[in-house]
Amino acid sequence: MVPVTAAASSAPLPGDVLELTVGAAAHGGWCVARPDDKGRVVFVRHALPGERVRAVITQAAAKLARADAIEILTPSADRVRPPCPHARPGGCGGCDWQHASLPAQRRLKAAVIGQQLARIGGLDREVTVEPLPGGAQGDDYGLGWRTRISFAVGPDGLAGLRRLRSHDIVDVGECPIAHPDVNAAGATRLRWPGARSVQVAAAPATGERGVLVAGPLRGRPPAVDASSVGLVGRRGARTAVSGRGWLTQRAAGRDWRVDLAGFWQVHPAAADTLAAAVLAALDPRPGDAALDLYCGAGLFAGVLAEAVGRGGRVIAVEADPVAVRDARHNLREWPWARVHRGGAAHVVDRVGPTGASLAVLDPPRAGAGQRVIDALTGGEAELRRVAYVSCDPPTLARDLRLLIDRGWRLEALRAFDAFPMTHHVECLATLSR
Repeated sequence: MVPVTAAASSAPLPGDVLELTVGAAAHGGWCVARPDDKGRVVFVRHALPGERVRAVITQAAAKLARADAIEILTPSADRVRPPCPHARPGGCGGCDWQHASLPAQRRLKAAVIGQQLARIGGLDREVTVEPLPGGAQGDDYGLGWRTRISFAVGPDGLAGLRRLRSHDIVDVGECPIAHPDVNAAGATRLRWPGARSVQVAAAPATGERGVLVAGPLRGRPPAVDASSVGLVGRRGARTAVSGRGWLTQRAAGRDWRVDLAGFWQVHPAAADTLAAAVLAALDPRPGDAALDLYCGAGLFAGVLAEAVGRGGRVIAVEADPVAVRDARHNLREWPWARVHRGGAAHVVDRVGPTGASLAVLDPPRAGAGQRVIDALTGGEAELRRVAYVSCDPPTLARDLRLLIDRGWRLEALRAFDAFPMTHHVECLATLSR
């Protein structure tokens, strides 16, 4: 293979090797390089801003290419040795920033959030990404924190993690960012013939562990070390094979039932941290009425219900029937908290403004979107404060712009490093009318 210089006049092709000076980080775990003056952009993985690298092109179009840094010619002072041998070009695609120190990772994430706010939302905001405690190796070690991992299963029944932008499966053995309770299940040491995926979830505070297998699994699941095992069939129906089919998670001073197929924050400290941050952002008072859209298992609805008291009301909304069942179970202590099943915009339209003065939104990666924001802020809505929890800076920036254009003000923006070693980050925006 003949290396192509950065000054080459022709567009790079897959397999070409370029010598590049790497620029700023971009959303998704990439850094941006501009090899010539023709407007071309190369998104480089396994590099850091300011480095000079040799990079092999993995995908290419006329004006855009993707590449892996295969040799670091001038390393950044922030570069460290990745703790996982699979965090390399051609390896596992799960971690984006293992080659950067943890403080550098948080600076990169803060820069990306600011970049997305400016580009999409037209907002100039300085962001600091706060570390979370709770990793198995110490508060700021960055490993041993992930309490839920979905392993893909190959034709040979091996459970592993996929290469970046590929269906190939990497035999990772024990994943360094997985919580020890997840690795202890031994899912990657067993064979799962016919299965599509094997998800392992742990509840460190209670010591429970569960496994959810997406079929059609041939035969019964292997003897995995877990308190609950479930199967998901072809049409999405789940069957508990052994155990209760749910885990007991602990946050905000109490226990929460969460189905094996349900959503719960994967960092051990994230649920506690976000619950406290949402309460601080909304400042609920006794007698207030509050909305919790995308309520999941009911964490935010529960802490709000406790704060507003018997004289207040909480209206929780969730589309997933499994999560609705958990939320109704978890909120039964507070009869003034009701859970409505359905899409957020549809339910808000149906039940009306409800007199709520506070709202928390924790949408999936696609964000809330215009219809939900219109339903929340239009007509007779009496909201005075909104807490918006987001795991996706681009859709957060889009929705903040929508709210600001409707007369809302961004009071505060916090960001939490709830996913160390990856490009993912959790944000909390506080808005007032």
